[in-house]
Parts: sequence; C-alpha cells; structure tokens
Amino acid sequence: MFLENRRFLIISICILSTKQPTIMNGTIKRLTDKGFGFITGEGLEKDLFFHKNSLVGVTFEELREGDAVAFETEESPKGLNAINVKRA
Repeated sequence: MFLENRRFLIISICILSTKQPTIMNGTIKRLTDKGFGFITGEGLEKDLFFHKNSLVGVTFEELREGDAVAFETEESPKGLNAINVKRA
C-alpha cells in the first residue's frame, strides 16, 4: 500500500511539473513611469500587473497603452501577475 501511494505521488508530481504554460492575450491598459503596468486580459475579471523585467522581445519604452500583447501568468502573494509579456 505504501509503495502504491508513493508511486502515485511521484507520477502526480511529474505530470504537474511538465504542464505547459498557457499563453493568453490582452491589451496594455496602463503604463507607469516606474517600470510597471497593467494588462487587461481576455476573459479575466481583474487587470494583471506586470513589471518591465517580465518583457520578452520588447522594451518597456516601446510599449504603448492599447498595444496587443501575449503573456503567461503566475500566482504571487498579491494575486495573478503577467510574465513573459510579448507583443501579439
């Protein structure tokens, strides 16, 4: 019994750790002069925070409010954040 439970746990961990990230689409809603902004995600109730360090292939200075973006999300203590933000 112990070995069966242990195998199940190991298999479950492997499946969870190989889960592919979900790419979402949205629009830059607001940019600040402090290097962060907010994205309105399609189908999301709340806007997502993002930091300029989360940008891929574009600089913070190149982004404009209203730009279409693609991104992934990650959970933080303050809620859901956008990461790996790219122009769509």
